[in-house]
Amino acid sequence: MINKLDSIEFRLKELHDFTWLKKYGTAFWAVDETGSGCVGIGMQNARKKYFIKIAGVNTIEAEVSPEESIELLKEAVHLYYDLRHPNLVKIIENYDYDQFYVVVFEWTEGECLFDHWNFEKYQRDTTIKSPKEKFRQLTVSKKLSSIDVLFSFLQNVNKKGYVAVDFYEGSIMYDFSTDKTTICDIDLFKRAPVINDKGTEWFGTKRLKAPEEYIKGSAIDEQTNIFTLGALIFEFFGCFSDEEIRQRYQNNQFIPCSYSNWKLNEESYQVAIRAVSPDKNKRYMTFADFFKDWKSACSTTFC
Repeated sequence: MINKLDSIEFRLKELHDFTWLKKYGTAFWAVDETGSGCVGIGMQNARKKYFIKIAGVNTIEAEVSPEESIELLKEAVHLYYDLRHPNLVKIIENYDYDQFYVVVFEWTEGECLFDHWNFEKYQRDTTIKSPKEKFRQLTVSKKLSSIDVLFSFLQNVNKKGYVAVDFYEGSIMYDFSTDKTTICDIDLFKRAPVINDKGTEWFGTKRLKAPEEYIKGSAIDEQTNIFTLGALIFEFFGCFSDEEIRQRYQNNQFIPCSYSNWKLNEESYQVAIRAVSPDKNKRYMTFADFFKDWKSACSTTFC
């Protein structure tokens, strides 16, 4: 059903009254195609913009019940407080309202690097570039700066005693006007120690998952996150065919691109290869070691 707030329309399975959000100003944006059962609404007044995430609204593509979506969001709220970082979206407040649960963030300018809700739009009009495509076309120096942000954030996650779970391009926003990288979704991060209790159904996209993220009983830890960042680096600096990406889904295995399809120098390629080794014992033991070698390798890379 079409719900409306001011001039903004969004689809939910039921009609709800959202006029209570008017205390934050006027609606200017919404995203409703979520599996989390949450709707995101952008509100603005004369002074400020807000991103408001509302659980329990029963989205069209919800993969959980309204009650489960509320429980999941409530469990995630503390993460945004515990893992505060200059590049993590800033939480303002959280509360129950009627049958919903509401989390209010400061609005962050930028585009999500995996905006699946717009994929049909890109297919209809091939002249429109997706944020992921625009990011890939940035200069090497700008992408390297973004990678530095991811290193900083994930090192902070590890230092605070947490593990990044379901961290991928959809967790990252990039503002192409200011070149700022923002982490926007950490809802499934968990406090260590973490054990894969779901087997092959462990959270995350098959494009980036580490081997242990398919094996029930395996530890999900700092080295798993090192693999994740290594896989993201390959996404940013490697080239993959549609068939190679299809193979990842079919075989439950991330496979790095060949050096001939790598956009940086050989030294940086070897660092990234080590980070995504299927054998945990061959990966970097710590983010500190990974970052040190990465920075050294990239010191000779120019735009």
